[in-house]
Amino acid sequence: MNSNQAVAAPLEDPLYYLANFEHVLAWVAERHGDLLSDVEHAFLALFAGLPLGSRALLVRMVMRKGEHFRPSRLVYPEIDAEIGNTESALAPLVAAGLVEEAPVLDVATLFTQLRLTELRQALAAEIAEAGLPATVGKGALREALLARGLMPRPLSAWWPEAPERVVRVCIMASCDRLRLMFFGNLRQDWSEFVLAELGHQRFEAVAFGADSRAFHRRDEVDAYLALHDLRRRLEGGEAPVDLAEALPARPDNPWLASRHARLCLALGRRAERDGMAELASTLYRRAGWPAPEASGEGRIRYLRLAERQGRWRQALILAEPLARVTRDDVEAQVLGRLLTRLRRRLSLVPETSAPEPAPERFTLHLPGPSRVEQTVREHLHREAAPVHYVENTLLTGLFGLLCWEALFTPLPGAFFHPFQSGPADLYRDDFVTRRRDHFKACLARLDDGRYRRTILATWRDKQGIANPFVHWEALDEALLTQALACIPPAHLRICFDHLLSNLRANRAGLPDLIQLFLEASPGEPRYRLIEVKGPGDRLQDNQRRWMTLFHRHEIPAAVCHLEWVRER
Repeated sequence: MNSNQAVAAPLEDPLYYLANFEHVLAWVAERHGDLLSDVEHAFLALFAGLPLGSRALLVRMVMRKGEHFRPSRLVYPEIDAEIGNTESALAPLVAAGLVEEAPVLDVATLFTQLRLTELRQALAAEIAEAGLPATVGKGALREALLARGLMPRPLSAWWPEAPERVVRVCIMASCDRLRLMFFGNLRQDWSEFVLAELGHQRFEAVAFGADSRAFHRRDEVDAYLALHDLRRRLEGGEAPVDLAEALPARPDNPWLASRHARLCLALGRRAERDGMAELASTLYRRAGWPAPEASGEGRIRYLRLAERQGRWRQALILAEPLARVTRDDVEAQVLGRLLTRLRRRLSLVPETSAPEPAPERFTLHLPGPSRVEQTVREHLHREAAPVHYVENTLLTGLFGLLCWEALFTPLPGAFFHPFQSGPADLYRDDFVTRRRDHFKACLARLDDGRYRRTILATWRDKQGIANPFVHWEALDEALLTQALACIPPAHLRICFDHLLSNLRANRAGLPDLIQLFLEASPGEPRYRLIEVKGPGDRLQDNQRRWMTLFHRHEIPAAVCHLEWVRER
């Protein structure tokens, strides 16, 4: 497989999944060998020496959900053709210690492996002791036995007459670690190869250097796994107070520190919902300070909680310097409102600031109710002035197409496997500064007239390749051609600069519709952006930021308020 391209084994190969798995092992051994333990190196060597059918069966199990399996549910024609049957494929795995042939099973696992009729046979004594009817349903039986705290035991102890055994894969944790080192996250899994082979996902080919990897020290992998486990336990319903005690110190790696801050924030939100305000405050503080890897949302939530608790003076002392130094327009917007409330509560003289400009508005009264954007689009649409529903797809798509080279520049820490839809550091504080010259070169095409040709050529050449700003299904060549003919490059430059000032926050909040005036007279606007609001709806913060930008630079944009006229 080409190292810089997302190439998967052909699905016509019955053992395609094994080829993909072995590609990952080879990739990790080559690029992350120094981060592997002796045990993990031993596993790679042991796996390579197994019979083909046993390797295939192990990979089948690794790629399925859970660690426990009944051999009767592990029947695969290609494995039977290679080695005879499932039991023959299992034997070398058991001998090598990769599969446990008689693991202890707790009640929850037992219920995942046995059908209801089998459970009633296996647990007849426990059902009787619990005073449950013999016809008890599976859900009620499970809850009743879980409440009894029965000790785990092998299936043969639960059910001596069991018709078959349950086995357990012992190397799931190691395989998750290897998958993490390949993808740089645990969000992606083995299905990425299949989706790529089917053509459902296509990725830009990016050159990988020696430093093109997510982790540079083993303790960074350990930190990621520890944070991931705490997040999993939180989502599983464990108490935030227990998880907070297990929370490790913030890693010194910036992107892991960012993950640590997000976990603190999630724990804080759960603690606040559960009424544990002091714990929530502590967690928000850990999430929000110190900068730059800290969470701006953590700071805001800490300050809002302090306000609700009546700690107004403390909140003001923290919020005032933040408002002076923040470069995040989202944080600045929220801090401005917070400071106004705090000064009012403390009977302080409010600071004067320029009022937010009111956007242009107009109101339509149309029959309904129906989908508001579609109703307005159909009402305003004319052959010479077509209206398109674009929301967060057109301007961001034009940006993604124009700045393709900058987005996919193979800088260290940006790309480290062939299945990335965008750079891993996309939302980090230094993303733009690290690529300043690349973005400058791309945006220069707006000044010298090359932007139209570049955008359309990229749209044709890169069709369907994943880009975090390009939604292919929303962009056709006719729309792009018309939009590029009607929107002045100076307006595109203003919008793209605003995007680059905060990619995470500003990629959303753009107006719903664009109307293109194809026959406008010279000097007249050739387009307008329209944000549609139904009855009782109002502009969100990100929409207000965009509208303020449009007003400041005289970009034609308006808010359409739709009122329904009920037909009689």
